[in-house]
Amino acid sequence: MKYRHALCLYPYLVDHSSGIGIFPPTGLEYIATALKGHVDRITLIDLRHERGLQSMRNMLGFIEREKVDLICLSFCWKAKYGKVIGYIRQLPSDRMIVVGGREATANVDDLFNKCPNVQVVVRGEGEETIVEFADGRPWEEILGLSYRKDGGIVHNDNRPLQSVESIVPPDRTMRRTKYVPVIRGLKLLPLEFDTVLSSRGCPYKCKFCTFNLNPLGQKREYEARSAESVVEEIASTSARFIQFADDNFFVTPSRAQRICDMLIERGIKKIYCANARLEVSKNPQILEKAYKAGFRVLLLGIESATDRILKQLDKGFTTDQVRDAFKVLRQFPFWYHAYFIYGNIGETEQEMLEIPKFAGELGVHAITLSQLYMDKFTPLREVVENTPGYWISPNGHVYCKEFDKHKLLKIRNKIRNRFWYRPGHIVKMLSSLKQTEIMNYRDLLRLGIVLPWVGFDYLAKRAQKILQRV
Repeated sequence: MKYRHALCLYPYLVDHSSGIGIFPPTGLEYIATALKGHVDRITLIDLRHERGLQSMRNMLGFIEREKVDLICLSFCWKAKYGKVIGYIRQLPSDRMIVVGGREATANVDDLFNKCPNVQVVVRGEGEETIVEFADGRPWEEILGLSYRKDGGIVHNDNRPLQSVESIVPPDRTMRRTKYVPVIRGLKLLPLEFDTVLSSRGCPYKCKFCTFNLNPLGQKREYEARSAESVVEEIASTSARFIQFADDNFFVTPSRAQRICDMLIERGIKKIYCANARLEVSKNPQILEKAYKAGFRVLLLGIESATDRILKQLDKGFTTDQVRDAFKVLRQFPFWYHAYFIYGNIGETEQEMLEIPKFAGELGVHAITLSQLYMDKFTPLREVVENTPGYWISPNGHVYCKEFDKHKLLKIRNKIRNRFWYRPGHIVKMLSSLKQTEIMNYRDLLRLGIVLPWVGFDYLAKRAQKILQRV
């Protein structure tokens, strides 16, 4: 073997101001699994769960003591860009340092410039690239590789996207910790949590989507794994709560039904969360089968409460179609979580404030609000750039003179408050959590204690009063 000990490192620390820490570093786990058989030894470290290794001094000691000669880092989130850059710079330059992930791909030249100790960057999906690198193939022959040479930087051609059926699922035995839902550093549920990626890509072309094209400008067309391989992966994890990381789990209804049938037939009893589009409402039999199989949470991208904005975003449906879809969806007792975007091009404050009213009318249990955001290849980017008075900030958020950062924050808080603080909503939310079997009464009491930590003091007081009566 060319390398004796590969350290696959997730260089993010716990941020108690958010829910970070819930999700396993799935992308890095795919890379670590791909390296099996190509290096002598592999250690996978998620710094969020390794207090003893969070200081650089201790990490350097580990690298030296364990004779690590290959360090593979996953750099995937813009929010922690500066901190991750600062961390990488401190790693020993006498070891081979390879960086991959979405942010590494999007900012490859900046990464090389700010981190002189980084020799190689893997661009795009990296499973095949890292294997060829570890096997010692000449760097100039490896597609998707960027590297230093003769004082400059060489960018090889992009690697064609790999078939999903040929990508080996993560080996979860490499984990050194179990993952549970966390809010503000507090464990919300006593359930082990895991993610499963049963497909890659999306057949839809929403203009706002930051994942429609990867940082290389490549479109990952929708490709799904076989139902058998998905169920085998689910059966192999000890986690009881599974979130499907697919952009849309229900793209092919027959495949979704096959997975549900197999889960039922094999008696695999877990709780599932999945992204879906409103089109799933056209197949009530799939919804019925999914609930029977253990699906309890559906995540739906609705994005706006006005037809004009929905058309601008190319969502492919109108508000009336959303209402019709929820007439079907509400027949099934899922927990419905809706995503909305605010600060769209030409959107008025009144249009933004329609969101809580619309969400309440639909009967969703929870919402996530996202400010309009542009990546390099987001299809809507050209529209923003050509609209007078609008600009894209360095972190990708969209602003205009009327709606600057502070104004949009105030509007966001109004939307949030008008949705969450509606009369009767807390009762509906708690009863739904109990009905879906996501939480029992003890868990609900814990939720009432946790809510103040996330800024919902009024909700917390109401929740605690209600829970005292049950």
